[in-house]
Parts: sequence; structure tokens; C-alpha cells
Amino acid sequence: MTTPTPTLAVKVLRAPRAHRTSLVFAIACGVVAVMTLAAVFAPFVAPYPPDAVDFTAVNAGPSAAHWLGTDGLGRDLLSRLVYGARTALLGPLLVVIGSTIIGMLLGLLAGWRGGWIDAVLGRVFDVLFAFPSLLLAIMAVALFGKGLVAPVIAMSIAYAPFVARLTRALVKAERTRPYVAAYRVQGFGGAWIAFRRVLPNVTPIVGAQSTLNFGYVLAELAGLSFLGLGVQPPTPDWGAMINEAQSGVAGGYFLPAIVPAVAVVLVVVAVNIIGEELSDRIGGGVPA
Repeated sequence: MTTPTPTLAVKVLRAPRAHRTSLVFAIACGVVAVMTLAAVFAPFVAPYPPDAVDFTAVNAGPSAAHWLGTDGLGRDLLSRLVYGARTALLGPLLVVIGSTIIGMLLGLLAGWRGGWIDAVLGRVFDVLFAFPSLLLAIMAVALFGKGLVAPVIAMSIAYAPFVARLTRALVKAERTRPYVAAYRVQGFGGAWIAFRRVLPNVTPIVGAQSTLNFGYVLAELAGLSFLGLGVQPPTPDWGAMINEAQSGVAGGYFLPAIVPAVAVVLVVVAVNIIGEELSDRIGGGVPA
């Protein structure tokens, strides 16, 4: 009687876990897709205008007219949640795009050129690491005023060093690959090789890692709006909705605060799952 090979045993043991991982990944993608589509098609999805007031249904519970209930001014929570997804998702998206572009360019420069350029940029990254992104956003609001623009710019700068350090490590590893030497022998310039060959090779890994930043930025921007420093009323925003619901919580009306809070948690968890799964599938990680 033969015994099963170790390889076969590993496959049998790992199959259920892989199935569960794929299911969780699919659910996370579904959550993000639903939230994104709701934000894009908010005028068609929301049952009411986000600022429509109904004083006859103040702090009302879920009903056929208001599926998620209403807030302290009688505004439909579902409508405000849908419209609030626009600013809640747009801000983190802009930060991730901005920080990824800045970080990849600086990381490519540091990793490809090395020498004093690498040393100077490394010290700049260390200085930026010393300042929490939320603190930089608060400083930007103090200088340029409340809203979404100043925090987005500040957080793009704050998150760029994370992307730059990863890109630098990947580029330094790619620089020693045989294909780079082959291009040099053929007479291609260093800038052409770096931008046309090395950068595309490291972009998938950096992109997968940058996806994780989306959830962190979303939570921080929501916290900034909760403090009254981000998106300003009457513009619907998930963080601002929680702030506006504080007085109702004291009176026992928890739903206006719970609904946007749950939305923030769902999206943050879903994006983190997607980012980690993409990193695993691409084989991400900082080279030693």
C-alpha cells in the first residue's frame, strides 16, 4: 500500500483555505464595487436628495419610506450615505494616486542613481516619516483652510515616502538583473531603461501595496471630517455624518452615527483584504 506523496497532501490541505480566501476576496471586491457604483450613480440610486428635510420624521427608524431611517433633521440616511460615498472614496483615491506617482518617481530616482542622491532622499523620507499623516493634514487645514483639497495634498506628501521606500528597494534589486545589463550592452540609455523597462516591472507590486493605503487614508479623512476639519456641511460625508449625529447619540438615537461608521469599517476592511490578496498573488514584498 502506497502512502500519498507530501505534495499531494499539501494540495489537499491547502485547497479549502484557498477556496475560503477566494470567497472572502470576492466579497471584498463586491463591497467596494457596490460602494463605488453607488457613489458614481448617486442621483439615480438615492431615494431622496441628500439635504431634503422632513420634520415629521426626525430620528425615525427604518421604514418603507426610509430604509435606514433619518437623522436629527429628518434627512434620509440612505441618501446621505450614498452621496457621502463620493467624498469618502474620492479623497483616498486622490491621495493614493498622488502618493503613488510621487513615491514611485522619487523611489526610482533613489534606487537607480544611488550615491548621494539616494542618501539625501533617504534622509528626506526619514524626516517625513517622523510626522504622522493626520498631523500634516491638520497643519495643512490650519494654513489653507477647511475642506478636502488641503488634507488630500498633505496626505499625498505624507504617504509618498512609504511608496518611495518600497520602489527604491525593488528598483535596486531590478538594477542587478541580467536584462538591464543586456539593454546597456545594446546601447540604451539609463533613463530609457529605468522608465521603459524597470518601472513597468515594479509597478504591479507597488500598486498592490499602495492599495492598502486607501483604507488607512479613508479612515484618517473620515476622522478629519469628524473633527470638523475636513468636508464641511451641508456636503454629505461619512465622517461629517458621524459628527452631526453626536447630539442624537446623547438622546439615544444611535442609528445616524452607526450607519456611516459601519460604511467606513466595511470599506476599510474590504480594501485591506483586496490589497493583501493582490500582494500575495503578485508576490509582493520588499526585497531583502
